[in-house]
Parts: sequence; C-alpha cells; structure tokens
Amino acid sequence: MMELIDYEVLKVIWWLLLGIILIGFALTDGFDMGAQMLLPAVGASDEERQQVLATIKPVWEGNQVWFIVGGATFFAAWPMVYAAAFSGFYIAMFIVLAALIFRAVAFTFRGMSDDKNWRAFWDWSLFCGGFVPALIFGVAVGNVLQGVPFHLTPANLPVYEGSFFGLLNPFGLLAGLLSVTMIMLHGASWLAVKTDGNVQKRAREYGSRAGLVAALLFVIAGIWVLVGGINGYVIESGADPAGIANPHAKTVVIDSGAWMANFANRSWMWVAPILGIAGLVGAALLIRGKSEVMCLLSSGAGVAGVIATSGLAMFPFIMPSSTDPGSSLTVWDASSSHLTLGIMLVVVVVFLPIILIYTAWVYRVLRGKVNIKELLKGSGGY
Repeated sequence: MMELIDYEVLKVIWWLLLGIILIGFALTDGFDMGAQMLLPAVGASDEERQQVLATIKPVWEGNQVWFIVGGATFFAAWPMVYAAAFSGFYIAMFIVLAALIFRAVAFTFRGMSDDKNWRAFWDWSLFCGGFVPALIFGVAVGNVLQGVPFHLTPANLPVYEGSFFGLLNPFGLLAGLLSVTMIMLHGASWLAVKTDGNVQKRAREYGSRAGLVAALLFVIAGIWVLVGGINGYVIESGADPAGIANPHAKTVVIDSGAWMANFANRSWMWVAPILGIAGLVGAALLIRGKSEVMCLLSSGAGVAGVIATSGLAMFPFIMPSSTDPGSSLTVWDASSSHLTLGIMLVVVVVFLPIILIYTAWVYRVLRGKVNIKELLKGSGGY
C-alpha cells in the first residue's frame, strides 16, 4: 500500500482522517460534555440528575477514546504540529486534561454519599468537565485561524512566543462560545432522545436557545473572516506536495482574504458552512417537536459542518505562524515520511471498521430511554 499510493495523496488522506477523527470526537464525546453542561439546569432534583448521568455513564469512556486517537494522529502524522501545539498551548491543554480527569473522578465519587453538598460539588465538577474542554477547544481553533505566535529554529524545533492569556482575544473567545453553545445543543439533543418527563422538557428549551445562539455566532465568525477582520495565509512558493518535511523551503504571505480563497476557488466547499448553519438551526427547531432522532442527526450535521468549515478554509495549513509566516506548518511540509503514513493507513484500514462496528453495536444495545422510576428500581436498561 505504501508504494501504490503517492506521497501527496497519503498526506491528503491523513488530513481527511484527522478531520473525521475530530468530528467523531465532537459528535460522541460532544454530547457527553453537552449533557454535563446542562446537568445543573435540566436536573431540578437528585433523581433527575441521576437520569441525566445514566444516559452518558455507559458510553463516555469509549467516546473519550476519539480524543486520544486525535492526539496520537497529530503525534504520528504531523510530529512538528504536535510539538508546536502542545508546547504553545501547554497550559490550556493541561487545564483540559485536568477537567477531563476530574470528570472521571466525579462519575465515580458522586454516588459515594447521599449528602446534598457532596453531590452538588461533584455535579458542578461534571459541569466544569464539560464546559472547560468545550470552551478551550473552541478558543484554540479561533487562535489557529488567526495564526499562532511561534517560529521554527533551523533544526525545526518550535519556539512559542505567546502567552496563555494572549489566547483569550475577542475572536478566540467568540470561537470558544460557539463551541460551548454548539456542544450544549448536541447534548440537549441527546437528552431529548434518551430521557422523558421534565428533564426532556428542559433539555428541549435550553437546546433550542443554544442552537440559535450557536448559529448566530457561526454567522458572526464567518462575517468577521469575510470582511478581512481575520488574516489568512497564502503559500507563494517553495511548497512541494510530494516532498519531504521541510517547512523552511516555502514562502508564505499574510492576506486578509486568504481563508475565503478555497471557497471561492472550489464552490463545493460551501457545503460545509451551509451544513453548519442548516444543522444548528434545524436542530434548534426540531428539538421543540417530536422528531427526536432527526434533531440529534441535525445537531450532529451542524457540528460536522462547523468543524469542516474551519479545516477547509485553512487547507493546506494546519498551524500557521503569525510571527514568522514562513514557519507555518502545512499538510505538504510537516507530514511524517511516506513509509510512516503508509503503515499507519494499513492499521487504520484494519482497525477503524472494527471500532465503528463495535461502537454501533454498543449504542444499539443501549438504545431506549432512561426512565426515572425504572432507574431508581435498579431495573433500567443500564
């Protein structure tokens, strides 16, 4: 397989696979985090909060694997991107990991006491375990779109020149809020499918609002980029799609309209932002009715459209540099070797279908609603 597929094609395949993995993470662990964010709002009693948690407890660990796979993909396919991202965003990533670890602890410790204060503490811990990662992931994407302040040494070692608080700029925060509301809608759509009674009713209400806000924020972000408020990057020369990793060989210029160029040159790419807006608005409307599964599918389409829009706008850039544009990392000059990408693709072709089939089987086994009465009897489907 390594010899049959051109190096350039392999690079594009892995760029597509990365997008699929990120979307998979947002769609699966996303509804977990969304349900966690909604926990204090939709659960008026301890029984109702138990109902919410029962919808995600059986699957959250498996869903989180997508996050690990995403990190592994960066490490194996684009080691320089991995190094630059995890050094530059070190504090932010540490906060995300702490929140995810605390989430795991909260799932276990919450039921160890019936004390109201004890459970309230772990409930808010679960809220933070959903809110913090969703916010920081969005802020990170917003900053990548603007360019990350780093440069590469002659030995291709990344040197980050920014600060943690520098990430909290207006566009970064806008992207963070978009991520939070989008994930909240997805979590509400999941709860609409998996719960009934008052929890479902409140999830519908909050989800509808979150979906409309997310769609509005997505449009605002698009207009911000369109009018030139966010600079993009263009490769002028020196990038060899079939060449070995060598970021210093190219020349990059900053252009205020660059992130819209791909959409202007390839009209089919407009499918992504249209899907994003239609999916978010559609879910916000469907969640008020009885089309529960269609609502979840619509919110998933919205999430996929938003993420795909960012990736398509930036291609072939993965991490542009705002302080030294020539150090920007792209699909063409930051990928691993032909042999490495080929071996990894063989592994993916063998194991990804197995994972997807097993995941589908798990969700089929766990299908159906979580009812409070049956849950308290201990005879529910979980």
